[in-house]
Amino acid sequence: MFRQVVIIFGQPPKNPDLPDGHVPFRLWFNCNRAVLVSESNFDHGVPLGRRPGAEKDTKRLHSALTRLGYRVDIHMDLNAQDIYTLFKTESEQPVKECFLAVLSSHGEEGCVFGADGMPVRLSHIFSCFNNTHGGKDQTACRGGELDDGVTVETNSAGSDIIEDTLSQYLSIPMDTAVMYATAPGYGAFMHPLGAVFLQTFCILLEEEGGGALELTRLLTRLSHRVAFCFEAKGRLLGGKKEMPCFVSRLTREVFPFAVPGRRVWPMDFLPQHSSTQSTTDLTNII
Repeated sequence: MFRQVVIIFGQPPKNPDLPDGHVPFRLWFNCNRAVLVSESNFDHGVPLGRRPGAEKDTKRLHSALTRLGYRVDIHMDLNAQDIYTLFKTESEQPVKECFLAVLSSHGEEGCVFGADGMPVRLSHIFSCFNNTHGGKDQTACRGGELDDGVTVETNSAGSDIIEDTLSQYLSIPMDTAVMYATAPGYGAFMHPLGAVFLQTFCILLEEEGGGALELTRLLTRLSHRVAFCFEAKGRLLGGKKEMPCFVSRLTREVFPFAVPGRRVWPMDFLPQHSSTQSTTDLTNII
């Protein structure tokens, strides 16, 4: 399957002039950073097909993020070890505001594949940034009883999937949001014009006021747009849908794509759609 993952790491700066809970994720004298890792062509002998449209995704993302003040680095067709090295290097740079990463490749639950066909574990990527933020897990008592837990019976295959998913989610650093093109176990759609998920993300950033939304509102709108405005056509995949999902460990509201004075607090931020909009005939499922 193809997978696209958007990861937003941030160390919110402190500003005593702002009310509690409202943190600007942009320092106007410095640029936010973005790294785009996209796998389009795989090494000879690797049983993974070419991903048409991957280059169009990176070009559009580069354009949209650059206009929003990001310094964007594009990396195409990296091997698995090169991806690990890249994120290790990025994690060692100071994070004053926001760091955005996009991973787009073939993949399975908990990993994407490098150009050499080797898996890149998302939990390992997340672990590179755990020390950057200095966050610590804390417990808060709400009574005196202790939870004994429950026993869940699964088959061995299901157990492996659950373990991979939990390991991945538990390794997400504090003050980080991660969005996936699909829910676990499902494929995302790819077209020669680009991935449905990433192209929709770009559309939202390009729309008037879209980038001014608080991050979780933006990601919710992205999920809504893909789920309700996309439907595959064609004999084999006609009627199939896609539903993104995101995990947030943010501790406050953040605005990573807003320009000064352009934050949006809409009461009805999810537009209503009366009908489903079909796309062109899709033949690749990711």
